Amino acid sequence: MKRLLHIFILWCFTVGAFADGEVTFRVSAPSTVEAGGKFRVQFTVNTQNVSNFASPDFKGFEVIYGPATSSQSSFQMINGRTSQSSSIIYTYVLMSDAPGTYTIGSASIQAEGKTVKSKPVQVRVLPSGAGASSSAGAGGGNQQGANNPRQSSAPAASGQNISANELFMTATASRTNVHEQEAILVTYKIYTLVDLTQMDGKLPTLDGFQIQEIPLPRNKEFTIEQYNGRNYRTVVWSQYLLFPQKSGNLTIPSITYEGVVVTRNRNIDPIEAFFNGTGGYVEQKRKITTPALTIHVSPLPNKPVGFSGAVGKFSVSSSISTKEVDANDAVTLKISVKGSGNMKLISTPEVDFPKDFETYDAKVNDKFDLTRTGLAGTKEFEYLIVPRHAGTYEIPAAKFIYFDTDSRSYKTLTTEAYTLKVNKGKGGAGNNVSNYSGQQQDVQQLNQDIRFIKKGDVDLHQQGDTFFGTWKYGLAYLLPLILFAQIIVLGRKRMKANANVALSRGKKANKVALRRLKTAKKLLDNHEQGQFYDEVLRALWGYVGDKFNMSQESLNKENIEQSLLSRNVPEDLIQQFMKVLNDCEFARYAPGDVNENMENVYNSAIDAISKMEDNL
Repeated sequence: MKRLLHIFILWCFTVGAFADGEVTFRVSAPSTVEAGGKFRVQFTVNTQNVSNFASPDFKGFEVIYGPATSSQSSFQMINGRTSQSSSIIYTYVLMSDAPGTYTIGSASIQAEGKTVKSKPVQVRVLPSGAGASSSAGAGGGNQQGANNPRQSSAPAASGQNISANELFMTATASRTNVHEQEAILVTYKIYTLVDLTQMDGKLPTLDGFQIQEIPLPRNKEFTIEQYNGRNYRTVVWSQYLLFPQKSGNLTIPSITYEGVVVTRNRNIDPIEAFFNGTGGYVEQKRKITTPALTIHVSPLPNKPVGFSGAVGKFSVSSSISTKEVDANDAVTLKISVKGSGNMKLISTPEVDFPKDFETYDAKVNDKFDLTRTGLAGTKEFEYLIVPRHAGTYEIPAAKFIYFDTDSRSYKTLTTEAYTLKVNKGKGGAGNNVSNYSGQQQDVQQLNQDIRFIKKGDVDLHQQGDTFFGTWKYGLAYLLPLILFAQIIVLGRKRMKANANVALSRGKKANKVALRRLKTAKKLLDNHEQGQFYDEVLRALWGYVGDKFNMSQESLNKENIEQSLLSRNVPEDLIQQFMKVLNDCEFARYAPGDVNENMENVYNSAIDAISKMEDNL
């Protein structure tokens, strides 16, 4: 066992040491910092076989500390599979006193015999908030997007010392003048100068809008942003995609969020708070009300005939599975609508198939995702058609009409037209009911107004000749009784045999083992080493346990050897069987020629079980 343990440990480290992965060299830094504030920049390489680290150009920044080097390693083993990762991190602490936008250049390092470089990263330095605090609320803050962000102005609750300028939220709509079904992105953003630790609130159901919330990370990461001349810690708290369902001036009401702010209680002595374990901090609940937004929704212009209901930006394409087919064989026509907009509300395009075609309802496949511009992706319509008669048919182009939000007008897209040649099929189907150009003709039936009930030889019976009372009638009753009695006898024999658990297990031992070895063969072909050896061991141990009715607790090599000797199994066969067990356990953890080891173990296991079954 010690030998096996040593081999296992050696194999684990060998797998980790020779794992061939791509070398990455990443940089992480905040996008925005405040003048005079310190911040960290880290360079991480995903291997420890490195040398000659060259620091980047920190022009515009003062290096306070660094580089500090640290390393990380991890080792995992899950279901017999091992993985190992390691990395080295180079950390700098920087500071800049001059506002502006600066670029941290690329760092380079020798890793795994190659030179790799990190990407440059930009850092924006904002003016110090303390010097600009007097201008807060003056109305000259940064305003982006199609809509100026509106700031909530709810006053602080009684007994709180947090003002509306220290903690508030803005509501921003990507558009305020839209048409029906045109996507609107509504963003709720937090600005804070205090320690906000918790928030609770959600957009309610709105009349006249279809709402879809955009998933955002649960762990919010604050960044620094200048607003009205003051630096705030800010984060996008929630975003919603709205599709207006009716025209007019629609209102997005204000939302009241409830936040928890941690503040220092100046009335508590810091030394007393330290010994009491409170730290002198208290939690305050703060209600934050967002402003309401008004969206002007214009109705869609006069809708043309065949309007698909799509509003956005789209393109269309089509394909057909074949252009030549036998009668009564299926053909698939696909129409794909790709773009961004109200993808869910697009109706199925109408295709004018020939009358002789048997058609089915189109199968719709949605392959779109929720984005900040709407639902973007592809909506695919799959038509299944079956031509019943031979001929050459024209499948005309299908029209897709949508409202373009960029040009504010309707646009018509056309798919490709197809010529389908239908050959005469089997079973006599294939009467030509269309000419070469595909001009449809009516199907006519001539001289078939009166049809024969039956053609061919007729078997007549005399009046009064019945089946009742004949010997066939009696036999029809007797045969089911005989069959029922046989079923009862066989069923009782089967129940007795199944009641003897030991006998049942012994009879099924060989079948169960061969079934497991069949599974092991598939794992061998797929080069899944760990699962292969597990399956072979289960076949060997399970065969002996089932054959000799041994419990799981009593299954060990000594008991197996004694059981085989007591049943007069030849000693050379016992040694062969035990050798297969040992070889399989050894190869399970030993490195080397995996394919050859697995093939030898598999063949030896089959040979040992076959000989054992013949002998027993």
